[in-house]
Order: sequence, then C-alpha cells, then structure tokens
Amino acid sequence: MRKLVFLMMIALLGISAFGQRGATTFTGTVVIYGSRFNTRTVTRTFTMRLTGTTSSQDANRFLNTLQERGQRGLLDELNDERVGNFAFTGQVARDINAAFVSRVDGKLRVRAVFERWLGFGELRGGYRSVDYPFSYIELFVDPRTGRGEGTFFSAAQIRYRTRGGEPQVEIEDFGTFPGRVMGVQMRGQLIS
Repeated sequence: MRKLVFLMMIALLGISAFGQRGATTFTGTVVIYGSRFNTRTVTRTFTMRLTGTTSSQDANRFLNTLQERGQRGLLDELNDERVGNFAFTGQVARDINAAFVSRVDGKLRVRAVFERWLGFGELRGGYRSVDYPFSYIELFVDPRTGRGEGTFFSAAQIRYRTRGGEPQVEIEDFGTFPGRVMGVQMRGQLIS
C-alpha cells in the first residue's frame, strides 16, 4: 500500500484565498491502476464542478474533528458540506465536501475530498476497502492556459498525525498506485 503524506500546518490546510465567479468546471481523464486480484487498468473521463471552496474556519473545524473523532467523525462532519460535485462519465455525481485552492510554483493547486462510491459486494463482504471511505483528487492547473494534470485516489483514508511537533494530515491510498489525472481542462475562473 502506498502512502502519500501531505505536510500541512493548520494554517496551510485552511488556505482558500481564492474566490469564485460562478462555477468552475474541470474535465479530464483518470487512469486508475489495478491492484491485488483486479489487475486491470481502467481509463475514465470525469467532470468536477466547484461552486465554492472551504473556508479557513471550516478547515480548522474539520482538522479538530479529525484529531478528536478520527475519519469516521470527519465523514459525519463533512456530510452536510457541498462545494461542488465530481462524476465519472455515465455515473451519478458525488457532492464534493471540501475543496482547497492554493498557488504552487505559479500553478493552481486544487484539492478536493468527497465520500466515495461503495459497492454492495464490498459492504456485504465487510472488506478492508470499507475502511477507505473517501475519494481525493489533486490537480495542478496552469492559470494562463487552463490545462493541467494531477492525482486521484479512488479509495482513501485520512488521518491526523503530529511529527516533530508539526500537525500533519496523512492521506493513504488503498490501491497500489494512485490514479493519474491527465488532460485536465479548466473552464471558468478561480480568482485570487
């Protein structure tokens, strides 16, 4: 299992200094690599629509919930939040529960978390994948061209850790490799 750790101080978690004019839509392709018994690689197109971002106050509230009640508590806390939606082509959209936008090396970094699709067999069988209730997408988009790429975790676990006195949010992918997001096109404008 591959872990992807994002070092985020509480202040950095809450960065959402980017407002929105209407909705911003991102489209692209996700390559999801198989693992374990299902080794096939799947390519799916997606649409992500952001109608807002998560405020610093909400981000701090989510961080406190994660620290005190774990990811199940965070999932309960996020259920009432809606800042957009995410859908693979031909599938019903899921509400995006938290979205953060920042600038990294001149590019827009867009991170979104939402409750993932759970299959009936997965729930009935009580498989370990049920312990990974989130999906996570991270995009890096050139604001001049609106084009970009990124990473997608179809099944993710979110944990709070303190290392070296610094608070960290750890996002772990259930799969062997995170999905690769390619050919991203942004329509609409995120403004600073």
